[in-house]
Amino acid sequence: MSLEVKYDDERVGFSIAYTVAADAAGVNQSSKGTILSTFYYGYACSQVPGGWAAQKIGGRKVLLLSFVLWSATCALVPLDPNRIFVLVIARLLVGVAQGFIFPSIHTVLAQWVPPHERSRSVSLTTSGMYLGAAAGMLLLPSLVKYRGPQSVFLAEAALGAMWSLLWFKYASDPPSSQHPKATAAGFGESLLPTKGNQKLKVENGGSSTRTAKIPWKRILLSLPVWAIVVNNFTFHYALYVLMNWLPTYFELGLQLSLQEMGSSKMLPYLNMFIFSNIGGVVADHLVTKRILSVTNTRKFLNTIGFIVASLALMAIPIFRTSAGAVFCSSVALGFLALGRAGFAVNHMDIAPRYAGIVMGVSNTAGTLAGIIGVDLTGKLLEAARTADSSLSSPESWRLVFLIPGLLCVFSSFVFLLFSTGERIFD
Repeated sequence: MSLEVKYDDERVGFSIAYTVAADAAGVNQSSKGTILSTFYYGYACSQVPGGWAAQKIGGRKVLLLSFVLWSATCALVPLDPNRIFVLVIARLLVGVAQGFIFPSIHTVLAQWVPPHERSRSVSLTTSGMYLGAAAGMLLLPSLVKYRGPQSVFLAEAALGAMWSLLWFKYASDPPSSQHPKATAAGFGESLLPTKGNQKLKVENGGSSTRTAKIPWKRILLSLPVWAIVVNNFTFHYALYVLMNWLPTYFELGLQLSLQEMGSSKMLPYLNMFIFSNIGGVVADHLVTKRILSVTNTRKFLNTIGFIVASLALMAIPIFRTSAGAVFCSSVALGFLALGRAGFAVNHMDIAPRYAGIVMGVSNTAGTLAGIIGVDLTGKLLEAARTADSSLSSPESWRLVFLIPGLLCVFSSFVFLLFSTGERIFD
């Protein structure tokens, strides 16, 4: 989980540090949106390759490579809004490095975690990124205030180097299918990484070799996969808009100082951490006690999470106090995290052997949401500022939060119609 803590701490950290530096340099909201969305272009490029690499050589090695590249780039990021080209290249490289992470994690979890523990394992692992975001919102504004925006990246690089050393020393590959631990956990050959060649037994006692192929066409044409893809897009659209623009909403929309808000500004992400783990425990309980089928469990939690989140998102501009904004954003992000026990775990339900590949495909859509949502929000705010000459008006922010709210409603219906908890890829 410590990996995920640093994962979102970095993104929140860049948002906070860049907002301070850009505002000081007089950068407009549209240009801010473009820079903030640059990360997601690199992130999109490495999702599917990350799933393929994790499937071929193992998630452990790919995760280590990702963190080394990520930390090295963080250390070299020049936070100067006037050096746009260098800043864009640096954020693209960080995006590429981080793009390998989720496919690798899902590959590792599919190999190590038995089916009846998947919901809480995925929820616990991914909830670390929300804890990291909460820590970032709490600590980084003060770090920026006293040490300057550049200090954020040096701290991130140091944390990444420490994690890489720990991962290198203590991480291990999953046991082979013949290992007693693998047998006891209910795993077989189908959950191990797909090697370039596999030996098959033949009737005369010998063996033959065939090349294992990833069923790309079936994956890309599968309606259950597309149900996951649509919900991943919506989840990340809402998450990335709030993650990148919530500091601006507090500062300009509500005329509040992040430094003066104290610990309240971390509550939305802390709520995500709590509700993500609640969703995982509830899902595994419903499945193991046979209260609901796997399919109905995924649909139930996904629907509850996304519908409640949609209402909270659309209510954010109505409240003009810090308490109201924090409450609505906390409810929205908390229930989105609850919904992850639906669509996010579903990768391993339908394709345990290809969990990294399916996660790569689905997270590519989630990354596109970052590109579209973060950049579009900047353009919407710049248009509103030009028309009204102020971003303190609730009308300037209404469309910003209405779009992800409506997407949540649409996505929940797509998941209800087309998702399944049954294994469809052997």
